[in-house]
Parts: sequence; structure tokens; C-alpha cells
Amino acid sequence: MKEQLTAVFQQVPEGYIGFVEELPGANTQGETLEQVRANLYEAVQLTLESNRALAEETLRNKIVIREPLASIS
Repeated sequence: MKEQLTAVFQQVPEGYIGFVEELPGANTQGETLEQVRANLYEAVQLTLESNRALAEETLRNKIVIREPLASIS
């Protein structure tokens, strides 16, 4: 199963802002649309890594079951 994420871009006086509808915290800005697109890919990766680290810290020393849910490409 491949999940589709939705990037939203808005032009503002300083350039563009962008965010992912389905992933709170994944947002960025840039002077050009191309720049904000590239920045958003990085923001998604950083948000996922940060959320994963927070979950691991919160669940440390607890018995849990982890299993793959979906691949996002």
C-alpha cells in the first residue's frame, strides 16, 4: 500500500509557504516554488525522524509490538 501525501503551497509576499495536509509539523518556506518543494521533502523526512525518536523515547523499557504499516515513497 502506498499512501499519498498532499503538499499545499501558498504564495506570500516573501515567496511561498508549504505544508503537508496529512502530516502536522511538516511545513516550510522558500523564495521560489521550486525551493519550497525541495524544502518540504526535507521537512517531511525530519518530521518523521523526530516523531520516531520521540516515540522510541516515550516507549523505552515498555513491552510493545512494532510492525510495518505502510511504505511512503
